Amino acid sequence: MKTRTPRAVAIALASAVTLACSALGAQRASFTVEQVRSYPFPQNLTAATSGSRIAWTLNERGVRNVFVAEGRSFEPRQLTRYAADDGQELTSVTLAGTGDWVVYVRGGDHGSNWEEEVAVNAASAPMPPKVGLWSIPFAGGEPKLLAEGGDAPAVSPDGRTVAFVKNHQIWTVPVDGSAPAKAIVGGRAENDDPRWSPDGGRIAFVSGRGDHSFVGIYGSDSTPIVWIAPSTSRDDSPRWSRDGTRIVFVRRPGSGGAPDSILARRHSPWSLWTGDAATGAARQLWKAPETVRGSPPTTQGGINLAWGAGDRIAFLSYHDGWPHLYSISASGGTPLLLTAGDYMAEYITLTPDGKHLLFAGNAGGDVDDIDRRHVVRAPIDRAAFEVLTPGTGLEWTPVATGDGQTIAYIGATAQRPPLPVVMPARGGAGRALGAERVPRDFPTQQLVVPRKVVYKAPDGVSVHAQLFERSGGSGKKPAVIFVHGGPPRQMLLGWHYSDYYSNAYALNQSLASRGFVVLSVNYRLGIGYGFDFHRPSDAGAQGAAEYVDVKAGAEWLAAQPQVDASRIGIWGGSYGGFLTALALGRDSRLFAAGVDIHGVHDMTARVAARREGYEQYPDVARAQEVAWQSSPIAHVSRWKSPVLLIHGDDDRNVRFSATVDLVQRLAAAKVPFEEIVIPDDTHHFMRFANQLRVNAATAEFLERRLGTRAVRAEQ
Repeated sequence: MKTRTPRAVAIALASAVTLACSALGAQRASFTVEQVRSYPFPQNLTAATSGSRIAWTLNERGVRNVFVAEGRSFEPRQLTRYAADDGQELTSVTLAGTGDWVVYVRGGDHGSNWEEEVAVNAASAPMPPKVGLWSIPFAGGEPKLLAEGGDAPAVSPDGRTVAFVKNHQIWTVPVDGSAPAKAIVGGRAENDDPRWSPDGGRIAFVSGRGDHSFVGIYGSDSTPIVWIAPSTSRDDSPRWSRDGTRIVFVRRPGSGGAPDSILARRHSPWSLWTGDAATGAARQLWKAPETVRGSPPTTQGGINLAWGAGDRIAFLSYHDGWPHLYSISASGGTPLLLTAGDYMAEYITLTPDGKHLLFAGNAGGDVDDIDRRHVVRAPIDRAAFEVLTPGTGLEWTPVATGDGQTIAYIGATAQRPPLPVVMPARGGAGRALGAERVPRDFPTQQLVVPRKVVYKAPDGVSVHAQLFERSGGSGKKPAVIFVHGGPPRQMLLGWHYSDYYSNAYALNQSLASRGFVVLSVNYRLGIGYGFDFHRPSDAGAQGAAEYVDVKAGAEWLAAQPQVDASRIGIWGGSYGGFLTALALGRDSRLFAAGVDIHGVHDMTARVAARREGYEQYPDVARAQEVAWQSSPIAHVSRWKSPVLLIHGDDDRNVRFSATVDLVQRLAAAKVPFEEIVIPDDTHHFMRFANQLRVNAATAEFLERRLGTRAVRAEQ
């Protein structure tokens, strides 16, 4: 029998104590991690261009299916019959024409930074599944595989044909699968973003060519492509005029030029151009102000071009300090600000009649609405927006039905998980669809309502956060900082519109139920609070200024009378994993333990340190040093607190090598760490069983490490 050293015995006893405390904590919790994660999550809400039909997807414990409904009853009906938690996402849901067919893509990871169209094998099948473009009749029936590897579908106005992208070519296929798919635009370019003309006779698309790109129009196999004002610029986002005679698009400079400062903030030029769809002749319609704020917006949908009624073109711009909607006459002139106020617009859609824009905005009459989302409607020709869903709920991704009678959106509260909702377009109460699919043991009433907290960072920046805390209890409580990823994200006072962050919300609720005080921090670099907060100087690889907001949040927690300042932890994924690792490296005395989920650890890779021929970036040495000091791996020598590292090895957003490298450094520095590797799954843990394992491990680790003073790592 192997003899254990006194230190090993002490460690074993401490582990036994902490496991016992963990078990007691689990007994005190009013619900399990699995119960709070059992909610069905709706996404991909869409409406037919005519009539009253809508469709969406529902993820129920990893089983994803398409659902449909139509007025007047809007009774939800399950259309597909997928039955396995196999990690195959459903995206690009589109209703063809009047809604007789539903088109969708199954497979891939469309939230990734690369290889989004490549198959995901999260279930580790011996032979991986394939990504496919599918259609299914609205009335019901068996799905039809239209094209293996098909992606980015666009349905013709008559609903009969689907244009899509495969192998960087544009293809078409009958929506009913009655004939094989055929490639219509090929060549050496990376062709993308097919857009049908209103009469269905032509397709506009983007032809990416490395350092430049063109907007082209395909008419037929026997006629040449019409190129719209080809130049050395990068042209994209083509949108048709409502009469089909013109195209509006975005123009940016092509790559190249003399190397400039890496660290300095500077304007990125962009402009709107309109072109003749027959001749290709084009002219500049509007040019963004040459300021840092006048750079292209980096919020959801980017510039969000739309050609509406009255020959007005709508777009999003950040040039006044907020991501606001504007419209401009197609003949030129001064843009009209449609959404004045200190709030943002995202998930923007144009109503079928082209007269209004619908979007999700953090607008409303309540001071806390800046940390929510509501459905907002804005006329395209005047500044007269209205918040359609005021109150304490959260609402997002609005769409108008083709008959103009109904607005559908996804809504939630702080306690009730997201559901599709329909409301009369003229106004009135919304009606949730499919509430019966929420499991009976889902702990709706046991969830806490998070409280808005605003505190000051040391440099005076106001930081918004949400506090999760169960009332009651005696003695000092352990606490946890949660840091979101992105970083252009905003956590809210309720369930989130992203499946990734709804999962984080559920886990924060679980931690609160176990006696933790949880502070979810909306640090600078995030959205929702204007350009200067979203795009600060000295952030990210240029100095990690956002970390001061995270540290200030922990110090705020430490000052609360009910919090044990010696038991403050931190957790986050992706960029939140980066900030978790940075916190543990820089401030182990403040952060007693952490969970780093697929975090970035070396920021120097983000610095363009290469030579441009003979020339060199003028501040490359300084930029490399700043990026190094902004990296968690630069601070491993000061890292003392234990950490749990979690990563899927098919991650397409953060290289798995980031965790492999960090493990070697922590081991050499004798930093206590644990690791969980999820084979074959991606950044988004596409398989529910894997996500549940990650959540349970995160909660158990934090409870084990912070649930009693005895587990505090030696400093």
